[in-house]
Amino acid sequence: MQLDKIWACVDESVFAEGAKLKCGGKHEGLCYYPTVLTNVKDRMRVRTEEIFGPAVPILTVKDAEEAVRVADNSPYGLSSGIITQDFEKGLEISERLETGMAHINDSILDDELRVSFGGVKESGWGRHGGFAAMEEFTEVRWKT
Repeated sequence: MQLDKIWACVDESVFAEGAKLKCGGKHEGLCYYPTVLTNVKDRMRVRTEEIFGPAVPILTVKDAEEAVRVADNSPYGLSSGIITQDFEKGLEISERLETGMAHINDSILDDELRVSFGGVKESGWGRHGGFAAMEEFTEVRWKT
């Protein structure tokens, strides 16, 4: 069950690996509370797995170079979010990140029907939505 996976990742990160629980970390029935973890290290399970739950691991980095290195040091690459006052720098960073989607000063989940949705690396197969979906789910044939 997904709740068990979220619980295990957070529990292991806090009690076995030294992450600090800032809020959340509990559930009521099947509802898992929004959870924020700090003091997260690059190799903690809460950081290395896509848990698809309301748990946010916060890693502290010294600069944009290290942020890109840490973000790309993952087998996953669905989406990235860059918050910056310098849009040009955000755009430059987004071009270096290995993700299917990059959002600068915007939500990382913004369903736009005309734009394809999907990741790279081990974050899903192909794209859905927009013209990319037509290419993904059809095969061009030439008949004469």
